[in-house]
Amino acid sequence: MSALKHLAIIMDGNGRWAKQRGKMRTQGHREGIKTLREITKWCAKNHIAYLTLYAFSTENWNRPQTEVDFLMKLLEKYLIKERQTYLQNDIRFKTIGDMRAFNDPLKQTIQALQADTAHNTTLTQILALNYGSKDEIKRACEKIIQTQAYKHTSDTLKLIESHLDTQGIPDVDLLIRTGGEIRLSNFLLWQASYAELFFTPTLWPDFAPSELAEIIAHFKQRDRRFGGL
Repeated sequence: MSALKHLAIIMDGNGRWAKQRGKMRTQGHREGIKTLREITKWCAKNHIAYLTLYAFSTENWNRPQTEVDFLMKLLEKYLIKERQTYLQNDIRFKTIGDMRAFNDPLKQTIQALQADTAHNTTLTQILALNYGSKDEIKRACEKIIQTQAYKHTSDTLKLIESHLDTQGIPDVDLLIRTGGEIRLSNFLLWQASYAELFFTPTLWPDFAPSELAEIIAHFKQRDRRFGGL
């Protein structure tokens, strides 16, 4: 039976969920926040150590400015409102991605929640914000070059991993994408190199803990050999 320590999810389908119901895309994002809360709480109750969620990619800046502005405000409101959820469920909050692109109030909200939840241990929830895997690897290489860390190691793989945003976090065991698309979209390409992949047509606002439980049950039956026999 395969062990599940790190679950990653590409939360896709908010806009299409809203369109199917004749609503604005923003309403789909609001509903997606509700799913995010329920899935996170379920993972905390079911002993999953790490949950990484693709919340805003480096490519999402190409969306209409009105939608980008809405998403930034929604994110800040979510982080403030959900503080008690993190504390009550013993959830540690972390981010990966390049935070430099965000405005100061949002960065301060992120930093405050990370500090407030730093000692929680049941679940680590990681939001990928302004994140792209290629950008992450590029930034890691730039750090290595700037510090000349490569001069002091013979293990290049460990050197790169130690400079990724996910330093100290185990590789992904299971990666799920909702919404029916079958691609990784520049998400955790390094960390998910041996992850089991599941793609579901369910749009993110409709993705329920019961479906997650079914996927995990299938995952646990998979034989993960990591290239061996």
